[in-house]
Amino acid sequence: MVHYNFKKITVVPNGKDFVDIILSRTQRQTPTVVHKGYAITRLRQFYMRKVKYTQQNFHEKLSTIVDEFPRLDDIHPFYGDLLHVLYNKDHYKLALGQINTARNLIGKIAKDYVRLLKYGDSLYRCKCLKVAALGRMCTVLKRIGPSLAYLEQIRQHMARLPSIDPNTRTVLICGYPNVGKSSFINKITRADVDVQPYAFTTKSLFVGHTDYKYLRYQVIDTPGILDRPFEDRNIIEMCSITALAHLRAAILFFLDISGSCGYTIAQQAALFHSIKSLFLNKPLIIVCNKTDLQPLDGLSEEDMKLVMEMKSEALKTVICEGGEASNDEGVLLTMSTLTEDGVIAVKNAACERLLNQRVEIKMKSKKINDCLNRFHVALPKPRDQKERPASIPPAVIEARAKQAAENEKRKTEKELENENGGAGVYSMNLRKHYILANDEWKEDILPEILDGHNVYDFIDPDILHRVEELEREDGLRQEEEEDDFEIDGTELTPEQQAALAEIRKKKSLLIQQHRIKKSTAESRPTVPRKFDKDKQFTTERLGRQLSSLGLDPSLAINRMRSRSVSRKGRKRDRSTESAHGGDGMDIDGDTPSKKQRLSRSRSRSRSVARPTNEVVPGEGFRDSAQKSKAVKLAKNSNKKRNKDARRGEADRVIPNLKPKHLYSGKRSSGKTDRR
Repeated sequence: MVHYNFKKITVVPNGKDFVDIILSRTQRQTPTVVHKGYAITRLRQFYMRKVKYTQQNFHEKLSTIVDEFPRLDDIHPFYGDLLHVLYNKDHYKLALGQINTARNLIGKIAKDYVRLLKYGDSLYRCKCLKVAALGRMCTVLKRIGPSLAYLEQIRQHMARLPSIDPNTRTVLICGYPNVGKSSFINKITRADVDVQPYAFTTKSLFVGHTDYKYLRYQVIDTPGILDRPFEDRNIIEMCSITALAHLRAAILFFLDISGSCGYTIAQQAALFHSIKSLFLNKPLIIVCNKTDLQPLDGLSEEDMKLVMEMKSEALKTVICEGGEASNDEGVLLTMSTLTEDGVIAVKNAACERLLNQRVEIKMKSKKINDCLNRFHVALPKPRDQKERPASIPPAVIEARAKQAAENEKRKTEKELENENGGAGVYSMNLRKHYILANDEWKEDILPEILDGHNVYDFIDPDILHRVEELEREDGLRQEEEEDDFEIDGTELTPEQQAALAEIRKKKSLLIQQHRIKKSTAESRPTVPRKFDKDKQFTTERLGRQLSSLGLDPSLAINRMRSRSVSRKGRKRDRSTESAHGGDGMDIDGDTPSKKQRLSRSRSRSRSVARPTNEVVPGEGFRDSAQKSKAVKLAKNSNKKRNKDARRGEADRVIPNLKPKHLYSGKRSSGKTDRR
């Protein structure tokens, strides 16, 4: 069976892109270096190879185009006529013919110039012949540019055509526009055809697939057809006519008996009679749609007469010898795609009629005799008159009943809510899951006050006993915590225990304050300690706290004062020893000055820098003189590198001494002085 897949056709480039593709490939795949000192035979072979390679590429690309596009005479008549309707087969054949002619011309050009290159007498002559050969090939290809563009448009359109198998089981839907064809195919298949309340919404063929008796059927939705002469029909209508003429399918002629499509039953009957020649030897079913708006029994006598005439014509199309009607069931059916009433019946009737017809045709073929010889149908015969009913063990019956009970779907609260009025109306029963000794107790009302007492206080009869146990456990735990305080294995006196408890309490308070400050640190400004309004950290408070603990606060206060003096602005003062020494200058009075008193009270610890020439153990120098010499040599070696702005010894960057913007381009008058 032949499958037509037009989506695999290779893209057709336009003339300019075609030339660029071929020439760039020739440049990449063939040698490019040649010298005039080569032997003449080598020069000839060099340019002959380029010409032959270019011709081969042109031949391959053009042959691919000619071979991949379908030939109208070799494909199924349905696709042949469909392509003729859509693209005009004359133009299509002319375009492919021009491609084939160009392929032959390029081959002749390459053959002629290869013959001339055999007699080239110099590098210049061979190169000129090669340029002329490639130029003529490109000229030939540019002349067929319109044909390439036309074939590319056809390829894009053919790729969007539905994949229709003309030989498989097919159900074809036809009729006037807006009678419900697309709605029907959406109901019975997974196709998603656009449905709108105006005519000619469907402008091309659409395909869906459905199953019947474990067989796959393709359902084709055709555009609407109007009752007018054959010459006046447009491309959209001709697609439907082509499908009706060439596809061996079951025909569903849709009839809108309500008239909401904009066409009367008389107009639809006239269309039926004008195209009934296309229904010969095909199962035909007349489908009266939109019965929700107008039942078939409510039609007028004239309309009913027209419908009966169409039914009689449909009976003649049933396949039988002599054209006689064999069965009038399943010829005239009613349905409504809105309410889905009768939709499945129409699908089943069409599939059954088509299946019977295909079986009958195969039974009449010559191959059936070869097939029947291979089959043998065995019919069992009873050996006696005794009845032997099926015996099912009780265990199997119980297992089936248990499985059926398990398979029963338990309703969810969402389903119960939808069944009982929806959200806001349905109230979920929380008591139905209570685990009680008797299920009837679930709905009992629980009182709140009984005999003047709160019921919830007496739910647990042992609640007082449990409260006493909890209090006893808490008391024991507190006694264990407050029982002993031990530090370094020795017990503390009551005074020490009280002081330790006070310290722990104070420590916990400080931790809490620190955590509070840390949590608000981002939004709290930093305030110097001297502006602290709370005065939490002062020498007076420190002295009171230390005195209360029995300690002397004077040393701590003096140390804190000596450390709190800012070092900023200190100046070197003459030491006291030098001022009062024997060799020093005498000072009037024994009372030191204010500056001397301040310098004496300050704690000054200044670190002294190590000299550069001091030898540190482990550096590898013999003495300070050797280290000074090594430091001097290192500085001299780095001087050149620092002058050149090198990052280090491994920096090998060569600067661009000639910037392009200064040394390129045409110099205009008056612009050369800065260069």
